Amino acid sequence: MRARAVTTLRRLNTSAAETAVSLLLDCCGSRRWAARLAAHRPYPDVESLLAAADEASYDLTVTDLAEALAAETAPHPLDGPHPLDGEPQQSTLAAHTALRAAQAEYERQFAHTFLICLDGYPPRDRLDHTLAGIRTRLENNSEEEWAVTAEELRRVARGRLGRLVASEAF
Repeated sequence: MRARAVTTLRRLNTSAAETAVSLLLDCCGSRRWAARLAAHRPYPDVESLLAAADEASYDLTVTDLAEALAAETAPHPLDGPHPLDGEPQQSTLAAHTALRAAQAEYERQFAHTFLICLDGYPPRDRLDHTLAGIRTRLENNSEEEWAVTAEELRRVARGRLGRLVASEAF
């Protein structure tokens, strides 16, 4: 897989700027973030790319963060493909209903999509982690939640970027 990542990174490094930005926007919906990463090419290795992505994430303004969140979708557990794919079938309808209600309350309270990074969690734990996370974060004030959301967005973008360079899709 390492050789594949190097090959994909080489393609990202040498592609047209518009192509690179388009691919990067699939990782994070902030145009400023994607343009910044594209502008700083070439990256000598995947670790450098991920470090640059982290740095760009830390520099997102409130406007950049809002733009990135607007590009995210808010999948509900019963609405087709979503980050909870692979979840065990014995999960209860009550848990799905609770998640839908919590997502609706979150969006009402904070006026943006709930975002949580589920990288590293096995499918059987994702629903519980998501429910616990959303319930805890509903207790945040707006300023605290922006900070938590920005960190979750950084983690999500980093994971997507890592999967992008590890894929053969590009």
